[in-house]
Amino acid sequence: MKILANDGISQSGIDALTQSGFEVITVNVAQEQLVDYINTNNIVGLLVRSATTARKELIDACPNLKLIGRGGVGMDNIDVDYAKSKGLHVINTPASSSASVAELVFAHLYGGVRFLYDANRNMPLEGESNFKGLKKAYAKGVELRGKTLGVIGFGRIGQEVAKIGLGVGMKVVYTDPFMGKATVNVSLFNGESIAVHLNSDSMDQVLAESDFISLHIPAQKNYVIDAAALAKMKKGAALVNAARGGVVDEVALVAALDSGHLSFAALDTFENEPRPEVQLLMHAKISLTPHIGAATLEAQDRIGEELAAQIGQLLK
Repeated sequence: MKILANDGISQSGIDALTQSGFEVITVNVAQEQLVDYINTNNIVGLLVRSATTARKELIDACPNLKLIGRGGVGMDNIDVDYAKSKGLHVINTPASSSASVAELVFAHLYGGVRFLYDANRNMPLEGESNFKGLKKAYAKGVELRGKTLGVIGFGRIGQEVAKIGLGVGMKVVYTDPFMGKATVNVSLFNGESIAVHLNSDSMDQVLAESDFISLHIPAQKNYVIDAAALAKMKKGAALVNAARGGVVDEVALVAALDSGHLSFAALDTFENEPRPEVQLLMHAKISLTPHIGAATLEAQDRIGEELAAQIGQLLK
């Protein structure tokens, strides 16, 4: 049986699938050619990340397809309910990339409070001619320790973010309508752990109390962070979106940064991917990454191996 990993898969995932008797194809097929390729090559399993979509039209046009897998968490690029109604297995890997996304959030946070996102732009241009000026410009950094981190959405990734925040000495608050109480286990290097019990607060309370807000919610029909929500945040607070593009009103975000209401923002996801708005890309107060939350070698190995295990159980 043939599996097409159209957006790629780790070597460990390929090895695991091959050992289970599957033929793994890793060629990247253009979206408009995907139906023909699947049918011509008798593909039974399609694996995607965020680039390839699997909509109703593809599902209807590929009668031999038995499984669609998403290497990651969100499945907004797959018509999940429709696929299931047609008898297809739909799988994802919700736990595999959580730690990687959480570490990226903190890379952005540390870079933000010490102006690294801006210093890395300006040092190559002015480091030789204006060293003292830049030193003065970036001399008012702050520490994360002792500050309040607000997490919106407290699933696996949100809890991983909370663990790091607690570990560096932050107060963590969260809001999640589906999780009123949570116990976060902060693991130490020696195998011991510390259990921290938290309760969900209202969205308004988290917005008002937090020095930093990190979003960990699925794609929505409407903005979750719009102009009204931004106005409720503390003056000088910062926002990180490593969740999904479209959950933040980017026009309102730029306005909040320009007015000084927010100190900085960090974006790993964008409304218009793969062509983010130039106002975001050029903004002096925005730390930017190109949707790489799960893009660590360790996470990709875990994703590949988890997909292989699920495929082996479902199709063998």
